[in-house]
Amino acid sequence: MCRSLPLTDSVLIEGLEVETVVGVYDWERKVNQRLVIDLEMAWDNRVPGASDDVADALDYAAVSERVSSCLKRLQPQLLEYGAETLASDLQSTFGISWLRLTLRKPGAVPAARSVGVRIERGVR
Repeated sequence: MCRSLPLTDSVLIEGLEVETVVGVYDWERKVNQRLVIDLEMAWDNRVPGASDDVADALDYAAVSERVSSCLKRLQPQLLEYGAETLASDLQSTFGISWLRLTLRKPGAVPAARSVGVRIERGVR
């Protein structure tokens, strides 16, 4: 009996920086702050791996631009809201079945390099 193995291919975007309004305090709503995003997205890389054609691949430049425009438009108070909204948007826009998204806010806590949230959505 031959069973197909679950798809474990991924496309990565790590350390994507976006400047936007983020936070709950009055002063935070008046300035741009840096967010750092890491994404791991399930994607069948066998097709572009065989064809060597960019049209068969997940366009990480388009995904990166979508992340940036979404977070700039959202201007979330909470990282949790930004992460949830972004994950849903990416999955519906690009047909991504599963993703792991980390959203960090460097410098939010003086004693820490960054704070953030990590979510996984969908089925791998």
